Amino acid sequence: MNLLQNTVRSYDWGSTTLLPGLMGVPPTGEPQAELWMGAHPAAPSRIRKDGALVPLDRVIGVDPEGELGTAVLRRFGPRLPFLLKLLAAGAPLSVQVHPDLAQARAGFERENALGVPLDAPHRTYRDAQHKPEMIVALTPFRGLCGFRAPGQCAELLDTLGVPGLRPYAGTLRAAPGTEALAGVFRAFLRPPAGLLDAVTEALTTSAGPYRSDIAAYARVARAHPGDPGLLSALMLRYVELAPGEGLFLGAGVPHAYLSGLGVEIMAGSDNVLRCGLTSKHIDADELVRVVRFTAPPTHVLTPHEEEGEEVYPAPVDDFRLSRLRPRPGEPPRPLALDAPQIVLCTEGEISVSGAEGVLRIGPGRSVYLSAGTEAVLGGTGTAYRATTGTAARP
Repeated sequence: MNLLQNTVRSYDWGSTTLLPGLMGVPPTGEPQAELWMGAHPAAPSRIRKDGALVPLDRVIGVDPEGELGTAVLRRFGPRLPFLLKLLAAGAPLSVQVHPDLAQARAGFERENALGVPLDAPHRTYRDAQHKPEMIVALTPFRGLCGFRAPGQCAELLDTLGVPGLRPYAGTLRAAPGTEALAGVFRAFLRPPAGLLDAVTEALTTSAGPYRSDIAAYARVARAHPGDPGLLSALMLRYVELAPGEGLFLGAGVPHAYLSGLGVEIMAGSDNVLRCGLTSKHIDADELVRVVRFTAPPTHVLTPHEEEGEEVYPAPVDDFRLSRLRPRPGEPPRPLALDAPQIVLCTEGEISVSGAEGVLRIGPGRSVYLSAGTEAVLGGTGTAYRATTGTAARP
């Protein structure tokens, strides 16, 4: 049972106020985008061991079975299979997708065989893992998630009143299926001259049935002037989450977070293929192979009750996310699992008590428990508990 020392990632899309506001510290004036909690080698959390701060990935490497438990070690190997974050979007992120496990393994091996360095800017696959993810809103949260149905996409394009968009709307109406979505998406990656400027101008004047969506796309255009990724973004559903609501994003689903603060959990991977709204590398051919050109409904998640926890359902076993809200007078809640876990406080004060003593944490602070750790949770506030989908009570 250890208090985690975590790293803030200062990407340019980060909010200057959301994370400091949650944690009760003065803003630095710089964007603070993500607080990472876990053992990802790019920014591992640290715990105190024998008087020194030691990266969590190194701790797990020394004793993987003791830290992860037998079942997790057998299923995922000697690594923490999930990464927990606080994500604070002050500006739109890139439109992106993540590969499935087979695509990640094949792509990683292919780039290794070509001798592409792992840290090369043009590298697409930085590991051999998939990256399903989930976001749960702590504040009102806005994003783009998944393709609109072809007919709805055509209607939105027509609403903008840009002559250059009419052929694409016609394609979507004439063949309302995956082939039409794929064809228009490919075309938008390399738009004809003048189309992007015309669309950008139209976003400032258009209204009608897509008023809130168009306002969101106009914010995207202001944040990323001249970026053709704006056209791909028009094909995606605009989603608003209230605090406590979430989204699960599986392989091949294009998405972009626009604004807000949330708890994000994902498989421990760094594989991202970008469609636009970025200055980073875009591999258009590989992107089209990975994107899934389907338009199922976007399901906003709410948690279900499970043995006193509010669990957010996810169709993967790399991670499991639940919300705990202890109240005065309630008995402490047992935390022991045969898997590693991280407990993050987002409101009030949470206590984690075990044989080693009591750790009290406020918003933005977190505790790591290795597999089998006997501990209980108390306090008054809100905590999010991250572990794997294979976890069970010992």
